[in-house]
Amino acid sequence: MLKRALACAALFALAATVPARAQDVVRLGNLKFAHYGAISYMKEIAPKFGLKIDERQFAKGADIYPAMAVDQIDIAASGGDGAVAARGNGVKLLVVAGFANGGVRILKRPDLPAKTAADLKGLKVATVRGGTQDLMLLAELDKHGMTWSERPGKDVQLTYFNNYADLNQALAQKYVDVICQSEPQSTQAISAGWGVELVKPYDTPIGIPYRPLVMTEKMYNEKPEVAAKVLKLFVAATKAFIDDPALAEKYVREQVFKGQLSSQDFRDGMANASYTYDMPAGHMQTTSDYMVKYGLGKMVSPPKSDAEWVKTDLLDKAKAELKTN
Repeated sequence: MLKRALACAALFALAATVPARAQDVVRLGNLKFAHYGAISYMKEIAPKFGLKIDERQFAKGADIYPAMAVDQIDIAASGGDGAVAARGNGVKLLVVAGFANGGVRILKRPDLPAKTAADLKGLKVATVRGGTQDLMLLAELDKHGMTWSERPGKDVQLTYFNNYADLNQALAQKYVDVICQSEPQSTQAISAGWGVELVKPYDTPIGIPYRPLVMTEKMYNEKPEVAAKVLKLFVAATKAFIDDPALAEKYVREQVFKGQLSSQDFRDGMANASYTYDMPAGHMQTTSDYMVKYGLGKMVSPPKSDAEWVKTDLLDKAKAELKTN
């Protein structure tokens, strides 16, 4: 009996010294918005899928892709325009899902008489360069036949900021008249009394903007098993947020915004955005076409069709396995 006990003890000791199978590390580039919350949540449940998500937050989507170009980021969440610009300038990436939609609002100062986007002529309008808000703003101005420039002399004078928090401050201090803002920052500006909604700019040919989840071609082609696990993780995290709004609110407010976002502001912000799985057919190409029209992204070779870089096969398999719609 003693020999058997000693043998068992030795076996357990040996097992303890053998490391568990290492988790595959996936480097994620993300942004701090309410509708990006499910992407952040992926890191919390990643071990269930044999993954470790190393999340890095950026100020805006356009900042993520230089890191992806030099193999520092494997997957990223951003606006469609950032992904299009990166692809059009040689970054080898693929759209593998659509994680959110909406999340854009044009606000005016409360003291201005403007009632619609058609009243923006002669006003100073601000947004963040290289974000979804930039493209949606120009599409809205174009719809109303307006011209724009960063210099005086056009119908609308544009001012660009480096981050979304500065937009709210510029509106509050009356440095600008109008901003095109994301969520929940636009909701926070409204609740603080700094701004009033002028329009949600979804009435152009671009429609409601969808945000792509992108992956490097290297991961997709060279690590197919890891890529498949990433999509299963994405679907599971998104499903958790869709099925349990209380979980989504708690996580975004407490973990993403560290208590600096009120319950009402979260709910109002998400009334203007949704967590999703899919990228509508043709949406990325429409985004690309309008970026070319407005001279955004300074692309060497703009994408010609979704077929060349929108790959949803792994998403479809993950959704089928997890029985989502």
